[in-house]
Amino acid sequence: MTQKTWKIIEPDIELQQVLAKECGISPITAQLLINRGISTPEAAHHFIEADPASLHDPFLLKDMDKAVRRVKEAISKKQKIMIYGDYDVDGISAAALLKNTLDDIGGDAVVYIPHRVDEGYGLNMEAAGAAYKRKVSLIITVDCGISGKKEVEYLSSVGIVTVITDHHKISEESFPSRAYAVINPLQKDCGYPFKYLSGVAVAYKFAQALTADSGYDVTQYLDLVALGTIQDMVPQLGENRVLTKQGLVKLNGTDRPGIRALIERSGLEGRTISYREVGFMLGPRINAAGRVSSAEIALNLLTTDNKEEADELASVLDRENRNRQKIGSSILNEALEMVENEINFKDDKVIVLDSDDWHPGVIGIVASRIAERFNRPTVMISFNENEGKGSGRSVNNFHLFEALTECRDVLKDFGGHAAACGLAIMRENLELFKTRLNKVASGLLAPENLTPTISIDAEVPLHRVNRQLINEIESLSPYGPGNPRPLLSSKALRLKGRPRSLRRDGVKLWLTDDMITHEAIGFRLSYMLDDILESATVDVVYTPSMNMWKGVESVQLELVDVKANLI
Repeated sequence: MTQKTWKIIEPDIELQQVLAKECGISPITAQLLINRGISTPEAAHHFIEADPASLHDPFLLKDMDKAVRRVKEAISKKQKIMIYGDYDVDGISAAALLKNTLDDIGGDAVVYIPHRVDEGYGLNMEAAGAAYKRKVSLIITVDCGISGKKEVEYLSSVGIVTVITDHHKISEESFPSRAYAVINPLQKDCGYPFKYLSGVAVAYKFAQALTADSGYDVTQYLDLVALGTIQDMVPQLGENRVLTKQGLVKLNGTDRPGIRALIERSGLEGRTISYREVGFMLGPRINAAGRVSSAEIALNLLTTDNKEEADELASVLDRENRNRQKIGSSILNEALEMVENEINFKDDKVIVLDSDDWHPGVIGIVASRIAERFNRPTVMISFNENEGKGSGRSVNNFHLFEALTECRDVLKDFGGHAAACGLAIMRENLELFKTRLNKVASGLLAPENLTPTISIDAEVPLHRVNRQLINEIESLSPYGPGNPRPLLSSKALRLKGRPRSLRRDGVKLWLTDDMITHEAIGFRLSYMLDDILESATVDVVYTPSMNMWKGVESVQLELVDVKANLI
């Protein structure tokens, strides 16, 4: 296991004192805010409170007024509307939200979710042809469509109006210029103040605009907004933070049968649903159907009003998730063996693996595990005869989408962002792609970029970690990109009592600084147990939380890394 480098963020003592005094918080919490770009008391209050009143007017989005007028025209003329979504949680949540809204305001709407394996991401010509045969007058895309130039031109030629709602990066080459309206905050001439909305958040803004001044309660969909926004890994800052925080409140009290059934099936009944429960338990189950079968199962779960149907659909998604995990585990083991036999880490800055036997809906998850383990950008490609579909995950300081742009001439198609990508490639271009991508990476990734680094928010004496500090830290949630889970470090701690083994290669320790003792748990750290037992003291990196066990609440440290100071 590669030794990680610990990097403690330089504290700003003067600003700490200002924020601590003005906001009534500890200097440690003040430093956490500073580390997240918060430098004034006003900004700190705004960040902590996440006030819904701070949300921007949806009509600030370019083309929103045009889009609203066209949808209302379609409703008044009883024209058929197709909502065209995506097969991940963000796209499914957005489609469910807009479908329910249009149904409630009198629209005649159907939803189309492309099949991940058979059709791939985004608009496609087969689906466009199907819309024409079904006499659809208006297509509204959610979480996709911004690169659908060819498809939108076809739709326009057969008299179908297209409204694009999306949040992905825009390429001038594939921009759907013949769309009736394009709602995407990333458009250069869009004056919307916040640029990093998720796909479901853009759909929520659209629903707000469609129902403005009608008294319709769009906030009923904030549970769906939280699901999609968290799972899509957009920055948890600005509006996303407000929407997610309010959405989690709605999610914890939701009466939506499908989400209630999924919570129960995930073993979360009676527990507080936070960012982590969505990211690691609810989201993967919703995603599972789109990865290994049909995303319509998840869509039906989020739109049904029937409890019995919801229970059955939640059971199916839970089964699909277990199937996805089994497939993923098999592919991971095979990929790890290939890394050992085929990758030369001296020359290969990017790991590119391929197979004719891998399920294309699961390779993205496995690529993430490989990238995390070896701290190298990883692309995995599943071939069907001569065409391959790939999925990639990156590491810090390597913009994967921009790197693929440098290889565009050897790719059939590609898309994504800094941290993740999807691509299509012909088999005959595979070796050239590997060479080209590694050449790009060699110019961008220095040796220190390939060493795993843990960015630590603050070094803290263990005895200062208490309920009050943890409550302050919790006020900074929900966490995610741009607002990561706070990491603290404490040094020279002694082991008290005998460690215990936990599932998932975990360990449970009791650590003391001779002033206080706290329980600590760490997953995938069992390989360090011998060193810990032989050490005089240990230094640890962790996130603190309050743990409830048999009615007793106590501080618990969730370990991220341990350094043993051997005797």
